[in-house]
Amino acid sequence: MRSPLEITDEQYWLRSRDVSESALIGGDQYFETHGVTPSEEVTSDDLPPADSEPVRELDRAALDREKTIGKWQVTGASEYTAELWPELVEDAAAGTIWAVKAMTTFGYEQLPMYDEYVLTVYTPNYFETEDVWRVRDHLRTEHGVTGELYYKPDIYTAEGIDADTAGEFGLEAPARYIG
Repeated sequence: MRSPLEITDEQYWLRSRDVSESALIGGDQYFETHGVTPSEEVTSDDLPPADSEPVRELDRAALDREKTIGKWQVTGASEYTAELWPELVEDAAAGTIWAVKAMTTFGYEQLPMYDEYVLTVYTPNYFETEDVWRVRDHLRTEHGVTGELYYKPDIYTAEGIDADTAGEFGLEAPARYIG
């Protein structure tokens, strides 16, 4: 399996699909196995509880644009990334998690906003809070991931929400869930 640390030429991220041929990675089987509703079937009745109007507005935008994918962001040193990456790819190949992506050495060197390597562990529908927290708990219990984790929906990325701009959107952090 190719390590993201070996990539030093113009590739910012390495995806689990790049290193595994498993049909379970990002596959439709995940929805049935874990009781998750696909984004195209989500309705306003499925909106998760929100603690503020800005969060609710972003949830509505995600619903309107069928943009319900999100990810837990696991950060750490290069050695930590190299150790955890193959384990998470195995989880994705087994269908335990939906997909995973790792920052490459090139990405780390080219993206000055990151002071650590990043692994992103995806779920296909952040409205399905039970699945979001199941994946977070899996990271903790099966892989010993400690510390505070941030869950960032793709709608936040699409809107340009990051640590520097979260306040402009009325958010305390660039994350939908923190745990």
